[in-house]
Amino acid sequence: MRFLIRVVPVLFMVLCGAGLLPAQKATKAKEPKVPVSRPLATVDGVPITETQARMEGAAELDSLELQNLRAKAIATRNEQQILEEALEKIIEDKLLRADAEKRNISKEELLAREIQQKISEPTADEIEAFYTENKQRITRPKEEALPQISKLLKQQKESSLREALLSRLAVEHRVVRLLEPLRYDVSAAGRPSLGPSSAPVVLVLFSDFQCPYCKRFNATMKEVQKRYGDSVQVVFRQFPLTNIHANAERAAEASLCAQAQGRFWDMHDLMFQNQNNLRNEDLKNQAGKLGLDAAAFNTCLDSKRYGSTINEDLRAASAAGVEGTPALFINGRFLYGSRPLEEVSGIIDEELKKTVGSGQPAVGSKH
Repeated sequence: MRFLIRVVPVLFMVLCGAGLLPAQKATKAKEPKVPVSRPLATVDGVPITETQARMEGAAELDSLELQNLRAKAIATRNEQQILEEALEKIIEDKLLRADAEKRNISKEELLAREIQQKISEPTADEIEAFYTENKQRITRPKEEALPQISKLLKQQKESSLREALLSRLAVEHRVVRLLEPLRYDVSAAGRPSLGPSSAPVVLVLFSDFQCPYCKRFNATMKEVQKRYGDSVQVVFRQFPLTNIHANAERAAEASLCAQAQGRFWDMHDLMFQNQNNLRNEDLKNQAGKLGLDAAAFNTCLDSKRYGSTINEDLRAASAAGVEGTPALFINGRFLYGSRPLEEVSGIIDEELKKTVGSGQPAVGSKH
């Protein structure tokens, strides 16, 4: 899939509104670092120290630190993307020129013969079938979506032809890629999970219970589990978007309070099913439906016992460049937004191939 024209998935994400959400702030200020307590001012001869100023600005300083962590991770990701795209352009150009020279034609003539002349216009049935299959994910009115679907299908045909040509040429010319995918070191330890910890592929998902894209992607993750079974471990980490989802942080707390009673995934599913009912009393009622110990759950929820755990997840996400939800890391490889099952599966399949014969999870550069 390396040669797939990038505009196709971009168009599909625009068409379906795939998880393009704002960045996140810390839900609660962590304990500030203890600085040198130098005086910064005096009032009536009484000093005001840096320690006092930092405590007063703790929330803002914490948000700044998250922004800096995120910016560093994003810069690393952008650098990797530039290298990958530049490498593929060079490989593609060398392959096309070599084949064109072999045929004694120009590169442009080769592309015309093998791609442009073979592209057919999408039929009305193809367009309608695509719309029907994806209408739950398409956010635009049908009359606006159909022309874009036609354009998307035509680009997919062009991409498939180009990919087939370049894949064939890559085999003929023995292309070997040595640049490893970028991997972030995102811990799965101590977080709710499904599947064996020994699984060769670990999927760490940062999610928000009030996020509609996360609800949609939850269905995709269930299909991943059905398809791969014990070959994958799915780990859930919190990323409540409190600046746009008023009940997200409380829902995150509720899930962890349910985890304390061994029912995280039941509460997880119930909250995604009832995204419009995530207020405090709603969460307590849902816990009752699950048969949880009401007194213990209510005390846990009201006390915000797991605020520090949620902040740890927010910091881990920021350090890995997460700006919104859902955000998935497949053996450390970043995938953002509510992506289709086949796109997620493609990366999982690549990772599984790397483990054949080694019995060990795939490894690469970690940041």
